[in-house]
Amino acid sequence: MKEIQSGLIQVAGIIDNAEARMLVESGVNYLGFPLRLTVHKEDISEEEAGKIIRSLKPPCFGVLITYLKRADDILNFCHQLGARMVQLHGDVSPDELANLRKLDSKLYIIKSLIVKDNNLSELEAQLSSFCPYADAFITDTYDPATGACGATGKTHDWNVSRRLVSISPKPIILAGGLHPDNVREAIQYVRPAGVDVHTGVESSNGRKDPPLVRKFIAEAADAFEKVNRSEK
Repeated sequence: MKEIQSGLIQVAGIIDNAEARMLVESGVNYLGFPLRLTVHKEDISEEEAGKIIRSLKPPCFGVLITYLKRADDILNFCHQLGARMVQLHGDVSPDELANLRKLDSKLYIIKSLIVKDNNLSELEAQLSSFCPYADAFITDTYDPATGACGATGKTHDWNVSRRLVSISPKPIILAGGLHPDNVREAIQYVRPAGVDVHTGVESSNGRKDPPLVRKFIAEAADAFEKVNRSEK
């Protein structure tokens, strides 16, 4: 799988096939499936997630989001679901990531960088150690109340993500508390390669809301276009 280009929009937390179909029809190309988690409850069964992931055709892709830590466990789960992109939020060591890369050189690996209070230097070190093996990174927000490293609905200090974008040789996706009313500002300030949204486009019943999804996509796409134009 080739490197992601600027303008990636990922929606995570797919509930069922109808929601996946709505997102694809709305213009979302990356659908995230959080599974085998340490904190949150899964949104969908592994069997149903696998069916949806296998049904997606380029330029649409299913992204396995998981807290698994061991290379063989991660790869086996990817094979089970038919996933060729994996987003790792667990405490994976650089050695395990290197093993995963050796086991499957074509698997697209996105490693999380979890923003906490005053941990920029730690994140810079993580980026450096994981960079040889990861294809991309995603910055997300830590919630001290629950221990969650994603899907918190909370923003973090965008100065941290902006700094990581400026030094990373690999693409960085911005996540954490994004929604239709702040995604434009986030993209213009942080200048990430992509954005990820989960709870920020959901209605009160926990399902993705089509008008919110469309507004998020429109705001993000316009912001990416303006950023890319300004950098030429």
